[in-house]
Parts: sequence; structure tokens; C-alpha cells
Amino acid sequence: MSVQVKVMRDGLLEKRSSGLLQLWKKKRCVLTEDGLRLHSCRSGGGDAAAAATTRGSAGAKELRFERMATVDCVEHKRGLVYFTVVMVTGKEIDFRCPQDGAPWNAEIALALVRYKNLQAVRSGRNRHLSTTGQLGSTGEDEEL
Repeated sequence: MSVQVKVMRDGLLEKRSSGLLQLWKKKRCVLTEDGLRLHSCRSGGGDAAAAATTRGSAGAKELRFERMATVDCVEHKRGLVYFTVVMVTGKEIDFRCPQDGAPWNAEIALALVRYKNLQAVRSGRNRHLSTTGQLGSTGEDEEL
């Protein structure tokens, strides 16, 4: 049983590898309400990338918003936007994308803010419900 997730954006991004050479590797990225899925683009055909997207998270690296802290370090250089996703653990993941259109960093940052706000509202609502339940009853259901 799989849960459908709303896709907010789908396209290509370049991620800097964490290896010694730190090469830029193209990734097929899917931005959802829960985070960012990164699929490798090993095969040259667009059909394979589209198939990887529809398969879900099988073989994909997922950066969930619950583990993200911020989107930082925006730099514009030679038609590219460079940005960093900072995880709660302190790990930094570098990306770059073309400067034309709506840049990925802005969309990821807005989606992250939406997610954090929704979590804060849920947390506040749960706190409110738990404190009103502890304050005492109205007396309607009590027997004397």
C-alpha cells in the first residue's frame, strides 16, 4: 500500500559529491511536501529518469524536511545558482542549478518553511488540546 505524495517540482539539479574530487553529478530531483528525492541519472534516456521518478523512493536518496535545518549560501556565478542544504546533524549538501526560471533553492526553502509552519501549528494544537483536557471538566459529565 503506497501513499500518494503531492509533487511540487520535478527536474534536474547538480549535486556535489562528497568524495575526494567533489565532482558535480546530475540528479533527477522531485520536490514533494515531505522533502526532496534525488534519483541518479546514470542512463542517458529521459524515459529511464521518468521511470525512476514514478517508482517512488526505490533507489533514491531522500532528504526529508524533518531532517533539514535550512537552505543556505546562495551564490550566482556564470548563469548558475549555488546553494547548500544544511541538515539538522550539521551535514551540508551542495547543489547548483541554472539561474533561469524559478531557482530550486527558493522552492526548496519555501517548501521547508511551509513544512515547519505546519508542524508548529500541529504541535501547538496538540499542546492546546492536552492542556484543556487537564484543566478540569465542565461538570456536565460528573455524578455527585
